[in-house]
Parts: sequence; structure tokens; C-alpha cells
Amino acid sequence: MSLTIDEVLKIATLARIKIDQTEAERYARDLSGILDFVAQMDAVDTSEVEPMAHPLDLPQRLRPDEVTEGNQRERFQAIAPAVEAGLYLVPQVIE
Repeated sequence: MSLTIDEVLKIATLARIKIDQTEAERYARDLSGILDFVAQMDAVDTSEVEPMAHPLDLPQRLRPDEVTEGNQRERFQAIAPAVEAGLYLVPQVIE
């Protein structure tokens, strides 16, 4: 896929990026190369490849699920502007 300079300038405008006309030519060439590479990768048959979450087949090391900090609700609510029944009261933001 080949991008034109006008398309690159439009993309730059949408992305709120200011580029010069001379830069647009280089970006058009570079972005077209990237899109051509993606098209090549899209053509590869991956029907036999099993989806995976990680390239290495290793188990995750998980830490034990233990409480490491005490309940400080009273301390935090003591400095809150408005509290009722253990809940923080906030101004209504949706009508």
C-alpha cells in the first residue's frame, strides 16, 4: 500500500502533528514501507499456530495473597470533607 503526501498530511493533521512538505515525502515513503510489511505478515498462514499469551511456556510466579497493610479507613475518613455511614460523600456530577 502506498500513501500519498496528501494522505500523510491529513494523518498528521488528525494526529495534531506539524510536519513540513519535505518531511511528508519521507514519512509517506517510510509509512508505506511499514504498511507493505504488515501486508506481508498478513499473508502468512497462521491457522496452525496456537494463540499464546507469552512467547515462553513458563508458569507465572505469583506472590502469596496476604494482607500487608492494615485497615486505615477511620484515619482516611477523618480528613475527608464529607462522610456518611462509612462512605465518602461527593457532589452530584450527573443530573
